[in-house]
Parts: sequence; structure tokens; C-alpha cells
Amino acid sequence: MNSPDLLRDLTARTAVAARRWAPDAVLEGIEPLTGGSSSLTYVAELSGVPAGHERVVLKVAPPGLPPVRNRDVLRQGRIMVALWGRPGVRVPRVLFHDGGAPPFVAMELVPGECVEPVLVPRGRVPAAHVRARALDAARMLAALHRVDPADTADTAEPVVRLTDEIDRWTRAFTTVPDDLRTGHEKVAERLHATVPPAMAPVFTHGDYRLGNTLCEAGRVTAVIDWEIWTPGDPRVDVTWLTFFTDEARHPASVSDEPTGMPGKAELLEAYQEERGERLADLGWFEALTKYKESAATALLIKRARKSEELKDMHRRMLPALPVLLEEALELLG
Repeated sequence: MNSPDLLRDLTARTAVAARRWAPDAVLEGIEPLTGGSSSLTYVAELSGVPAGHERVVLKVAPPGLPPVRNRDVLRQGRIMVALWGRPGVRVPRVLFHDGGAPPFVAMELVPGECVEPVLVPRGRVPAAHVRARALDAARMLAALHRVDPADTADTAEPVVRLTDEIDRWTRAFTTVPDDLRTGHEKVAERLHATVPPAMAPVFTHGDYRLGNTLCEAGRVTAVIDWEIWTPGDPRVDVTWLTFFTDEARHPASVSDEPTGMPGKAELLEAYQEERGERLADLGWFEALTKYKESAATALLIKRARKSEELKDMHRRMLPALPVLLEEALELLG
């Protein structure tokens, strides 16, 4: 995707967009960074800009594809604009954007490393730092969920109901081979039959975990990767975060050795104390999390098979698919 033509076009458009933000801005160069499947990431070097913004991150929609759903980088920019400066919430500051083809947003370059403790070799991040980061992330999630969507501009979207959330991952299952989805129908049926009362909608990240934050020492410096944010039930985020603890035994974990992550109960307590509200029906949301993880894993394995890039992580996760569904059924009684 990082073709010379794209880089030339992006260079010209970034120079113009940067001057709309800072009239004396001069673009010195652009370099690609490793990005995800839903967008491309670059670092732009600038001069003549406010101090501290000489290097900015460009998040670019993949060229040749409609910039919709998880590829809609302008939508991601809108939620970060809405959240920037909110008490207790740290996100990259959006500086400028361009709605051309492909669209892009430019954000401040936030210091920090992006590491999911359960998915990397033990010891890469000191256990004390892991623990402090996780508790900071739990409190920050509570602060995020305190933001009233009705009080923000340019983020008016339909609330994703719990039944919508179930159906989203059921649709994902229908796109994978039979060996990756055995038994999912029964879980979906049981989830629908036992949907709990919904809480007031909040901004949900959709994939909230340490692997989608930037951290320094024991502190979260920013929450990143807002591809699938929606207004919805806060418990969807909470049980997703606690699924990445040691005790949850994530199927992609590279080791059974402890990481330093606090347990589920401690993370939940940190969240509830910060938010000032207790959460009910978490067993149902843990079942939904396992259903979601099983579907997301099935998609990853399908794509890896198609590209002939099946890795050890995929092989570790393959036998976990039916186990996750069985565990979801047990949680649902």
C-alpha cells in the first residue's frame, strides 16, 4: 500500500493541510511506520510549527477502499477531538486533517510504548509497570465512560444495543470456514435469550486493553486505535479489559508465567471506585466477551490461512475456539 504515488500525493496534501493549521508550517518529510490492516501510519517531520509538534503522526485510510467502518479515519479523529482534554482521559490531540482520497488525520506524537503484557514474552515490561499501567487504564476507562455523548459535538451516532453487539459477531462467524465456527449458533441463541437490562450509553472503545494504549513506566499516556468506537453499554469495555489478565488465560498468551497484571476483581474495583457506580450482570458480559474473542480469532485465522501466513499465535489460538464457546455457555447457565 505504501506506493511511491501514494507517498507523493500524501506529501503534497499534508504540506497544504499543515499550513491551514499553522501558516508557517513547512513539511520536511514523511516516513511510513508499521500500521494495522485498517489504516496506514506515517510520521511527518515539520518546521515552523508550535513547539513540541515538529513530528506528528498521520493516520491514513487505505487507498482504493471505501473509507468506511474501521477504515474511517475521520470518524476516529472526531472521537479523539471530543475526548481530548476531558478529565482523566488521555488521547492524542488531533491537529489537522484532510478529507481527500484517501483521507487522513494528523495527531500529536505521544511518547510511550504499545505492549499487551499477556501477548509478549514475560519480562519485556517490568511487572510493577504492568500492574500500575493496568490500574491506570481501569481508572481511565471509568473516566471515559463518565463522558456524556450528548455533551459532545460531531459524534452523534446510533447507540449499539446489546443485541446488535451479539449480531455483529454472529455475522463475523458466518464468514469463516465451518471448522472455525462450530457451536457458535447455540451461544448466540443463549446470549439473545438472556440479555440483561442495558445501562445508559457511553462512548465505548470496543477494544480497550493495554495493547491499545501508549505507556511510559507505570502510566498510560494515551488511548489509541479508535477504529470500532461506538455509543453503547460500558460493560462491553470492562469485561474486554479483564479478559487480558493472567487469570483469564488468553488463548494467544505466550506463557503461563505471571505478567504483573492485577486480577479481574482488582481491576473491576479500580474502575467502579473511579466511576462511583457498581456494575451488575457481568457474567453475561464475560460470556459476550468470549463469544467476541472466538469470532475475532476465527477471522484472524481465516485471513492468515488465505495469505499463507499462519503463525505460532494462530496455531495456539485454534484449539481455543470451541473452548471459548463452551465457557460462554457455562457463564450463561
